[in-house]
Amino acid sequence: MYYQKIIPIKPLQEYIRYFWVLEDFTDNTTCKTFKIIPDGLPSLIFQNEPNLFFGNDGKAMPQLFLYGQSTRYTEHRVTGEFKVMGVYLQPTALKALFNIDAFELNNQNVSLEYIINEPILEKLVNAEFLNEKIDIISRLFLNLIQKIKYNDSKAEFASMQLQDGKTLKEIQIAMNISERSLERIIKQYVGMSPKTFSRIVRFQSSLNALRKTDFKNFTELAYIADYFDQSHYIKEFKEFTGTNPKHYLLNTNEHLANFPLWKE
Repeated sequence: MYYQKIIPIKPLQEYIRYFWVLEDFTDNTTCKTFKIIPDGLPSLIFQNEPNLFFGNDGKAMPQLFLYGQSTRYTEHRVTGEFKVMGVYLQPTALKALFNIDAFELNNQNVSLEYIINEPILEKLVNAEFLNEKIDIISRLFLNLIQKIKYNDSKAEFASMQLQDGKTLKEIQIAMNISERSLERIIKQYVGMSPKTFSRIVRFQSSLNALRKTDFKNFTELAYIADYFDQSHYIKEFKEFTGTNPKHYLLNTNEHLANFPLWKE
C-alpha cells in the first residue's frame, strides 16, 4: 500500500490542512475494511474509479464528495485495487468556503456536484497525473476563497483555542462572550458543540501519543492526555474507535491518519 502527503500552497493553508493519496494495487480480490476515526476535520474525497468504497449501509460512496465532521467511528469497505485522493480541510472550512452550516453535514457524505456547479469530477477523471489533480482542486479552492461571504474570525479563534487544549471557560473569557454564543459559533462553523469538539481534540492527542510511544501502562497515557482516569480514557477510546487501545494497536495498519486498515 502506498501513501503520500502533500502540503498545499501557502494561500490555501488557512483552509486546507493537507492533500493525501492512498492506493493499493497488490491484488484484485481481497475485501479491505477501513475505519473512519473522528479527528475534527471535514474532508473532500476523490476516488479514481466509481463504486470503489462502500459505506456501512452497503451503498457506494460518491466518486467525488464532501465528508462532514465525524462524531462517531464508521467503516468503509473496498474490494481489490484502489486509488483514492483526499483533502483534509481545516475545522471551519465548510462554512467559510461552501456557505454550509457545518452541522448539516455531520457524519454524512454529499456529492460535490450538489454543492457547487462546476465540472470538477470530469476534470479530475481526465487528469492523468497527481500534480494535475492537485492543481485542479487548488484552483477550485482559490476560486472559492475569492467568493467567501462568511469568514468569522471569532469562529477561527475559538477553533484554534480548542485545538490548543484551552477550556471552554478560558475561551469565553478570552473572547468575552457567553457560553451560548460560543456554542452557536462552534456548531455553525465546526459542526458540533464546543464540548464534543474538545473531546475529539483530546482523544486525538491521546491517539498521537499512543502512535509514537509503546505504552505498557494506559493509566500513564490517560494522565498525559488529561483524562480523569484509565477507565474514562478507555471508554472514550471505544466510543471513537469501537475498540480499546491495545486491540487498536494490534489490529490496525494506519498508513493514513484516522483511516486505519482493519486487520480482522
